[in-house]
Amino acid sequence: MSPPVILWFRQDLRLSDQAAVAAAADEGPVIPVYVLDDEAPRQWKMGGASRWWLHYSLKSLDENLRARGLRLILRRGDCAGELGRIAQLSGARKVHALHHYEPWWRNAEKAVAKTLDLCLHDGALLLPPGAVRTGNGGSYRIYTPFSRAVMEQMPPAPPRPAPSHMQVAPDWPQSDSLDDWRLLPSSPDWAKAFSHDWTPGEAGARAHVSAFVDELADYETARNLPSREGTSRLSPHLHFGEISPAHVWHRISEASGDATVFLKELIWRDYAHTQIWTMPRYGSENARAGFDAMPWRDLREAKADFDAWKSGRTGYPIVDAGMRQLWTTGWMHNRVRMIAASFLIKHLLIDWRHGARWFWDTLVDASYANNSVNWQWVAGSGVDANIFSRIMAPLTQSEKFDAADYIRQWVPELAHLDDASIHDPDAHDVRPPDYPPKCIGHREGRERALTAYRHSKP
Repeated sequence: MSPPVILWFRQDLRLSDQAAVAAAADEGPVIPVYVLDDEAPRQWKMGGASRWWLHYSLKSLDENLRARGLRLILRRGDCAGELGRIAQLSGARKVHALHHYEPWWRNAEKAVAKTLDLCLHDGALLLPPGAVRTGNGGSYRIYTPFSRAVMEQMPPAPPRPAPSHMQVAPDWPQSDSLDDWRLLPSSPDWAKAFSHDWTPGEAGARAHVSAFVDELADYETARNLPSREGTSRLSPHLHFGEISPAHVWHRISEASGDATVFLKELIWRDYAHTQIWTMPRYGSENARAGFDAMPWRDLREAKADFDAWKSGRTGYPIVDAGMRQLWTTGWMHNRVRMIAASFLIKHLLIDWRHGARWFWDTLVDASYANNSVNWQWVAGSGVDANIFSRIMAPLTQSEKFDAADYIRQWVPELAHLDDASIHDPDAHDVRPPDYPPKCIGHREGRERALTAYRHSKP
């Protein structure tokens, strides 16, 4: 029997259309491994909501492997060290894995490759970073030409099914117990409602794609309406790699209707990963250096406002509804994410990085690439971003995108108000006593933000 090979899982927790799985299965007995490395990411260690998802996704992956006679080996610690120990005990010398582009994963790949034969495969994105280049050979910084260039190389290769057979290793290395990792919250269990909204794992991802196909015809309009579930809600499945972007592309392209708007959202995901590939510190540094002089409020001074924002008590119903949805479900409607982020950055004049860190801890789809690029897009500090002086009016946005029922669902204190008054109870003098007044007026917040922006200019 040939020596076993290690199959290193990270954010690619699936067997179908997974190039590393296919390569390992073709080569010899397979030892599937997941290493929980909380040290390498440093401040970007997985947040609480992501850890909840990870628990159930790993459980699902292990069940799929056991159905083929294998099992998932769990280790906690340094990736290179743990994989090296497994290799030494098992006689394995080769490791198959997918490329990942977060800075800590790239560092881990370099460390593993120093002692083991690491074979990296593509498949986390539609196209790997660098696959599309500008006319002078550089990386795209602006999304629109990047999107056009990606479209010219689409569709991706058809997705491959999971291997029909995988050889079983003769001896299994010692594995941690998933429950011992304590990824699930307790005392209190703040994620108790998550399972009402989500089914982590490969089967759940595929079911979600199939359900979304039936809703695709209304996507272009419905995706902007918080009161309707018009978005795909595929982001956590894609982030954890429970389904490949190629699989999603082909399933959506085959559906009736124009899928272009949604497919461009998949391309945005590639774009975000390209930015962190070229600028690994995108999550902690302004992409535009001019924003380094921005006079953000000191968080000690702004603590009451920041706490009100996090808990959904700002007095702006659409913002509060989004922040409460986030805390309850680990997810927030995309349109409302933009409104809530803009409110924190511009109305409250709080550095975007504080908001990005809160989302990192509370989102089940907390992707370093998407989270960083999207927050910098709203702040105006990104390489391709909204202009800072374009300040979203949350009250107008709420009415424009028909958020009344969304507010009723997540802000029950206001559920009795009619559609005309629920967006701005203060203006209609119907704010109930158990709902807070606005923490700052729209005009006041807007003027403060614009003044601060002007003062940041040389």
